[in-house]
Amino acid sequence: MYVRTLRRTDATIVTRAIGIVLFALATALSARMSILIPGSPVPLTLQVLVVILSGYMLGGRDAALAQALYLQAILLGAPLTASGLAGPAAFLSPTAGYLISFPIAALAAGSLSRRAGRSSAALRLLAGALALGIVYSLGTLWLAGYLGSLSRAFAAGVVPFVGTDLLKVALAAALLSLPRR
Repeated sequence: MYVRTLRRTDATIVTRAIGIVLFALATALSARMSILIPGSPVPLTLQVLVVILSGYMLGGRDAALAQALYLQAILLGAPLTASGLAGPAAFLSPTAGYLISFPIAALAAGSLSRRAGRSSAALRLLAGALALGIVYSLGTLWLAGYLGSLSRAFAAGVVPFVGTDLLKVALAAALLSLPRR
C-alpha cells in the first residue's frame, strides 16, 4: 500500500488555503446578519468584525485573498451581500465602496498587526482602526456619488456606525488576545 505523507510546506499551504476559504465564508455569513438603519442605504452587519479578524488571524496577504475570494463569489453571481445582490449589480450599488475596501482593509489590519506581534494589543487596535478608516473612506467616497455630497454620505454611511464598528475592532483585538491552550 502506498502512503504519502504531506511535507511540512504542503501542510502549511493546505492550512493557509483552508483559512482563506473559511474567512471568505465567514464574511459572506456576516453579511447576511444585517440590520437596516433608518435614513441610510448602508446596513449594519458583522462584516467589519470578520474583515479585521481575518487580517489579525491570517496576516495581510491571506486576509486580502480571503476578502477577494468573497468578492469574486459575488461577482460570479452568489447573492452574498447584505442586500442579496449578486453579479456586477452588487458592485454598482450604493454599498459597493464598502465591499471593494474589504481586501485593502484586511491587508492593512493583517500587515500592521503582524508587525505588532501578539504582545501589543494597542498596536492591534491601531491596525484595526486604520482598517476601519479604509472601509469608511472608500465606502463614503462611493456613497457620495449616490447621495450627491460627501457630507451626506458621511452622515449616512459613517456616523450611525462608528460606535458599533469601534466595538467590533476592540472585540477582534480581544479575541486575538485570549490565551491559547
